[in-house]
Amino acid sequence: MLRAGLSELAAFVSIAEQRSFRLAAKTLGVSPSALSHAMRTLEERLGLRLLNRTTRSVALTEAGERLYNRARPAIVDLQDAVSDALSTQSHPSGRVRISASEASARPLIYHVLPGFLLTYPDIHIEFFVESRFVDIVDAGFDAGIRVHEDVPKDMIAVQLYRQMHFVTVASTEYLSRNGHPAQADDLKHHRCISFKFASGASSPWTLQRDDQKVEITVDGPLIVGNLNLAVDGALAGIGIALVPESHAADHIRSGRLIHVLKDCSTSIPGLCLYYPANRHLPAAMRLFVDAVRAWAKTNNDSMT
Repeated sequence: MLRAGLSELAAFVSIAEQRSFRLAAKTLGVSPSALSHAMRTLEERLGLRLLNRTTRSVALTEAGERLYNRARPAIVDLQDAVSDALSTQSHPSGRVRISASEASARPLIYHVLPGFLLTYPDIHIEFFVESRFVDIVDAGFDAGIRVHEDVPKDMIAVQLYRQMHFVTVASTEYLSRNGHPAQADDLKHHRCISFKFASGASSPWTLQRDDQKVEITVDGPLIVGNLNLAVDGALAGIGIALVPESHAADHIRSGRLIHVLKDCSTSIPGLCLYYPANRHLPAAMRLFVDAVRAWAKTNNDSMT
């Protein structure tokens, strides 16, 4: 026999996500006291303590963690089913949660979202920015963005770019003080801006000249976990940065950054939007994927 109602489970999931009765009550449109009473009733009915409450915080017990991990996907699926049913009306609605790095989210924000959100104003897109690898299913995301070769095999992938090109850049101020590198190996003697992933991993710079690849272990005073900060560091004259061409193009055109080592290039496999293959897509997610797929096809066709 079901010992907890759907409304109680939905309320419990909201509290677990917000870690706050006040914020959950605001989200659900009820009073904190009514929500607290509902949770006490749920715990009494189940014979389990689900939440540890203090005056400042709410934490899940071990039993609460287990219930949350099982209940949340079911609640989300039910919410998606309602959104899908409502999408038969003239105004599709819903929320799409995406795990992505800042660099990978920017193309969609620039090129896809303006038109998409004008067409579907009741659909909300949430980007959760982080550079570490995330299991999107376990973390409750609808989709992720990663390099194509890192996309799990059981996912559907929409390729945004076939290749992502990187350039080495520095400010005129830096180059006037330290000179221009003439070849890739000269970078060993320059102050370079390094990138480190959230996992702590970093890698040498790989540059290609003609058919020859060279790996350079660079050093410098600034280490970042965000490619926009690497651009900012180069603009500030701190050192030479290796960044996506799209991040530096406007600064190169304006003369604020100089593209050094133009005869050396580097690129990585293109980025992909990916999502579970074995899950029914809610209307909001389906429409968003269609918009991304249409833009990606146009973008990749224009590069051939």
